[in-house]
Amino acid sequence: MAETIYDVAIIGSGPAGYTAAIRAGEFGLKTALIESSGALGGTCLHVGCIPTKALLFHAEVWDHLKHGADYGIDGVTQPVLNWQQGLKRKNAIIAKHVKGLEFLMRKNKVNTIEGYGRLTGPAKDGIHTVSIYTEGGGGAAGEQSFIKAKNVIVATGSQAKMLPGLEADTRILTNIEILSIPALPKSLVVIGAGAVGVEFASIFRSFGTEVSIIEFLPRLVPVEDEEISKELTRQFKKRAIDINTGARVEKVEKTTDGVRVTFTDQNGKSQVKEADKVLIAVGRSPRTDNIDIDKTKIELDRGFIKTNEWMETAEPGIYAIGDIVAGMPQLAHSGSMAGMVAVAKIAGKHFRPINRLRIPGCTYTEPQIGSVGLTETAAKEKGHEVKIGKFPFAGNSKATIVDSHDGFVKIVSDAKYGEILGVHIIGPSATEIIAEAVVAMDLEGTVDELMYTIHAHPTLSESMLDAYGAVEGLAINA
Repeated sequence: MAETIYDVAIIGSGPAGYTAAIRAGEFGLKTALIESSGALGGTCLHVGCIPTKALLFHAEVWDHLKHGADYGIDGVTQPVLNWQQGLKRKNAIIAKHVKGLEFLMRKNKVNTIEGYGRLTGPAKDGIHTVSIYTEGGGGAAGEQSFIKAKNVIVATGSQAKMLPGLEADTRILTNIEILSIPALPKSLVVIGAGAVGVEFASIFRSFGTEVSIIEFLPRLVPVEDEEISKELTRQFKKRAIDINTGARVEKVEKTTDGVRVTFTDQNGKSQVKEADKVLIAVGRSPRTDNIDIDKTKIELDRGFIKTNEWMETAEPGIYAIGDIVAGMPQLAHSGSMAGMVAVAKIAGKHFRPINRLRIPGCTYTEPQIGSVGLTETAAKEKGHEVKIGKFPFAGNSKATIVDSHDGFVKIVSDAKYGEILGVHIIGPSATEIIAEAVVAMDLEGTVDELMYTIHAHPTLSESMLDAYGAVEGLAINA
């Protein structure tokens, strides 16, 4: 019987990997998808995007219940939180979508292979060999097999960084452990104020946990526009979240029944925070150190894989997508698009390279944040003469209806041509509204064109129309 030679073998089944596999199947390519964990979906589905957003939705509902009487809903003045039921629903959502992925693999004739994939070197006669280990990824008890493919896509994802000298357990948590803690902590210290840190801070504060945030950089969500950071800080302080920016963590210790975090604040003074648990949210590192990259010509940058615009590495026939790619944001949706680009290149189909400035960033706190393109500071640093339009959600009737009228939409535009350089939103449904901005920028819409684009009333998206108008001082509702 002839040995199977796949058109493409994909290592890793997170959003980047499974999207690449589905698209390859749609293009009629013989495809293998290799996954070591025994379940498709990767970090995003199991311990990342999906479960955190489920808990954030639970928190949003809980916050609304606090105001039930205002909405004419009596009898909910003292709701009781069933944390275990919330976890059960979260797990059910994950299970449902794992089954959905399994169905999509069958539908698209993708062969899923359980095991730990590793590279073996350059192609021989145009064919790559991928080694597959089972039982712990090739340890003493591991079994090894091989598959052959004309092309290989590496999509091994990322893992949470840990502070030196610490190990995750029941009190020192990463995104993995915190999603399955058996009971709500009375107090929580969050180290790191990127998207992961502030989302968990928002979740647990909604449910009544006393939350402190410690961030090394000068502001929360430091990749966002400075005004967004300022507004999130204001909103978090209103929610009685303790914020410590410009702070350096010196020590994390376990106490008799909790943790103690010692840090130096922005004024150089030593401070101590004690809590039931601590969440380490200081970024994510690429999983590229155990897949035998050294046997190839693949080039690394601090552990991240360098690629060209169609996601191909320096080793012909080997591509990289997702969180492991140098210079790309560690976002599920950018990884998914990278997978589609790589497969289109392999299949000889039309594609467009990813434009880094058209990748939206979303943070699902309360209030939500959505952004795309250049911040005001970055636009000025690039030499643009900018015009800014801002519109507060306080002037939007739908925001008042949904009882979430804090925040604003900010448009950063080029003063000469009216080009939209960046859009930054903090407020209700910001993570949904930002899609309009991505489309507008992708189609090179100008302020003049967009301020005459009709938006339905009453909607939250009307805030975009007023923000475009605000660039020219012509917002209607402000």
